[in-house]
Amino acid sequence: MSDDEQRGRGASSADSSVHRVDGLLGDLQGADEQPVAPRRRADAERNRAQILAAAEQLFAEQDPRSVTMDRIAKAAGVGRATLYRSFPDPPSVAVALLDEHERRLQGQLIYGPPPLGPGAPAGERLAAFYLAMLDLLERHLPLALGAETGAARFRTGAYGFWRVHVRTLLVDHGVEDPDPMIDIALGPLAPELFQFQRHELGLSTERIGRSMSAFARQLLRSGRGN
Repeated sequence: MSDDEQRGRGASSADSSVHRVDGLLGDLQGADEQPVAPRRRADAERNRAQILAAAEQLFAEQDPRSVTMDRIAKAAGVGRATLYRSFPDPPSVAVALLDEHERRLQGQLIYGPPPLGPGAPAGERLAAFYLAMLDLLERHLPLALGAETGAARFRTGAYGFWRVHVRTLLVDHGVEDPDPMIDIALGPLAPELFQFQRHELGLSTERIGRSMSAFARQLLRSGRGN
């Protein structure tokens, strides 16, 4: 074999070795890189579950308006950066916790049997909505207080849904100018008001519910100008 052939063979062998090494490294890197996204998603879901569980306990144990992001992060065992990647503030954590319960009620308003769902007169549906919301507040008041403190409650997706529902009932009943009445109708459902009536005045949910049902009838009657 000539010197050139030997040099060519050596170069070819070296190239093959490089290709084999590069290929092996590529395979190893690919094996490491391929599951990164699913693993990150799994980590994010686990962190979110820890955050929500810890926050729900904090909201139940103390005034929800005093819960801070630092306390949530510490209770959940996650870093502040991890917490802020999922939620910007404590109310947003409470909104996420309350969301499942509110979605269930929203489904009943759309698809459920009357009087809560379609098929009953507007006055009966509004009264049934009030009673369902009182039940929601009774069972999940700490979350409602944490999620809807002050003016922030008007910017939640759930409040927007309640507005659409109430407006539909007002229009169905023939209320002449429904828009100004929507928030008047929703005002008695403020979590802060419910807390005051239940835990400071000591009113039962039954008494509040009876008054709310009467308010629903009077509101619709006045709206029609009768």
